[in-house]
Order: sequence, then structure tokens, then C-alpha cells
Amino acid sequence: MITRDITIKNSVGLHARPATFFIQKANSFKSALSVEREDRRVNAKSLLGVLSLGIVKGMEITLVADGPDEEEAMEALVNLIDKELED
Repeated sequence: MITRDITIKNSVGLHARPATFFIQKANSFKSALSVEREDRRVNAKSLLGVLSLGIVKGMEITLVADGPDEEEAMEALVNLIDKELED
């Protein structure tokens, strides 16, 4: 299992369209993937779960990956948040 703290940089956070891209990317991996914010952890493959965290610009979240492709999954999700979801 690996974890990574990351700060959301895009102006709308992980709402609606960006969250959909995030979920699609997460679902392309076999590993169990989660997003944590404060004391809540949700399935990174669940749109409603991710949206329920209310993630906005400037928030720090923790990504958790556990499984056979966890390193690849973590790298892909961090890259998506850092580069592909930029404004």
C-alpha cells in the first residue's frame, strides 16, 4: 500500500467534469484506490464518493493505492491532478 499527499491546484477542484476524468482514470486500474480528506476516506472509483468530499482549490488530499498496479495508479492519478486538470 502506498499513500501520497497532494494539493489541488485547478480552480474548480474535483467537482463535476474534473471528478469524472479522475474517476475514469481510477477505474482503469485493478488496485483499490481511495481519496482521504481530513477524517473521511472514499473509494476513488466512486463519483458520488469523490464529490461528497467537496474538494476545492488549495485543499490537500491523500491518495491511497493498494494492489498489483498501485505504483502505476498513483503516478497516473497524481499526474492527472497536477498537470491534466490545470486551468
